[in-house]
Amino acid sequence: MWQPDPVRQQRADYTVEDLLRLPDDAPRVELVDGVLQVTPSPTLGHQSVSFLLTRWLVQHAPAGLRAAQAVGVVLSANSSRQPDVLLHRAGVALDRAHLSPADVVLAVEIVSPGTRRTDRFTRPGEYAAAGIPYYWRIELDPVHVYAYRLGGQIGPSGDRQYELITDSAELVELTEPFETKLAVDEITP
Repeated sequence: MWQPDPVRQQRADYTVEDLLRLPDDAPRVELVDGVLQVTPSPTLGHQSVSFLLTRWLVQHAPAGLRAAQAVGVVLSANSSRQPDVLLHRAGVALDRAHLSPADVVLAVEIVSPGTRRTDRFTRPGEYAAAGIPYYWRIELDPVHVYAYRLGGQIGPSGDRQYELITDSAELVELTEPFETKLAVDEITP
């Protein structure tokens, strides 16, 4: 079974090019500041919400946007993340396994016990720094959606930050990135 080279992991010198050349038997990994990180297996509840939200987005997103699950987004030469769900611009070649931030309109993370800190703090900061205009965080037990947009406020890192648009455990109503009336029970297993 494939595993990262411990010396390269210690040197933190993996690049996106290395990520694209991983063998088929490699586990699902993300590249963070030159280090390959194996992502934990999601729970059944997490996957159910991911599937239901993707299905909802496919049915409701406008013609210029497409929904996808677990597709990589190249954030820099040595960092790539895989949002649980994303909306990307139509016209992106279907054979691509990694998108650029300019292709992505919305990144969604579903918070699991093992990814709480990363999904609440690290990933939104990385997505905002890359210029992804919208971010949704979905908490489980009970399902609660937090919708953010890229704001003008500059954070401690010198990058723009997300600002909360709305949150709800019942009905999410938005005008951006498209007119949305999402009944949370539609994405609740």
